[in-house]
Amino acid sequence: MITFPCAKINLGLNIISERPDGYHNLETVFYPIPLTDVLEIKSMSDEFLSDVSCDLKVTGNIVDCNERQNLVVKAYELIANDFKIPRVHAYLYKRIPSQAGLGGGSSDGAFMIRLLDERFRLNIGIAEMERYAAKLGADCAFFITAEPAFASGIGNELEPADGPWGNLEGYYIAIVKPDIAVSTREAYQMITPKQPSKNCRMVVRQPIETWKDDLINDFEQSVFLKHPELKAIKERLYDFGASYAQMSGSGSALFGIFREKPHGLKESFKDCFTFSAQL
Repeated sequence: MITFPCAKINLGLNIISERPDGYHNLETVFYPIPLTDVLEIKSMSDEFLSDVSCDLKVTGNIVDCNERQNLVVKAYELIANDFKIPRVHAYLYKRIPSQAGLGGGSSDGAFMIRLLDERFRLNIGIAEMERYAAKLGADCAFFITAEPAFASGIGNELEPADGPWGNLEGYYIAIVKPDIAVSTREAYQMITPKQPSKNCRMVVRQPIETWKDDLINDFEQSVFLKHPELKAIKERLYDFGASYAQMSGSGSALFGIFREKPHGLKESFKDCFTFSAQL
């Protein structure tokens, strides 16, 4: 059985306060985009000799972690603790770039939960799958339904975000990911938490022409200072005609939202990963 874990972008990202547990409270709108990995599972034969119950093979883009630490395996182990499920072979083809702020790893883990639920008829239910996913990572629960959501807390408290569907229907998205790694930990260390002047959930309900001034990613200021080439990519996306452009999460991917299909991205950003599609 095959599924296609999708990437996400952040429409605005505000770091509200630091928590006693060392994490930060934030506000953002998670929005799914049609850039996907490919994930397949097959039951493992009883005759297949393996020391592990979830035998994972990863191809495509390089993933900078041991396969046993991959969230696909962790998701299997999480479900296997509570349900009797067979051993499986899992095949993951990575298209979503890592260290990009696009949630690729989180999506893989959440979609694995969905896949196991469907394949083995576990009937877990959406709310319970979201609780399982939240144990894997702060933004994993979003990918259980992968529908636009206003996220608060550490990114795990989700509410419907009804604005973006209407605002972005028919628009095109372009993703540009340079060969730059941004440490999320360091990005948070450079942030001074504050309440935004406008809540991002409200801003995305406004016409997209207003987003440039009102929809802010708090990470951009400090990350752009350390990596000015990221700021330059954002400016070039506007030069291409983007109605709105922003860094996603703590980076290093940047996205532009366009009324018309953008052309020449690959030629203009030769040393970067690029992707474009209609929303």
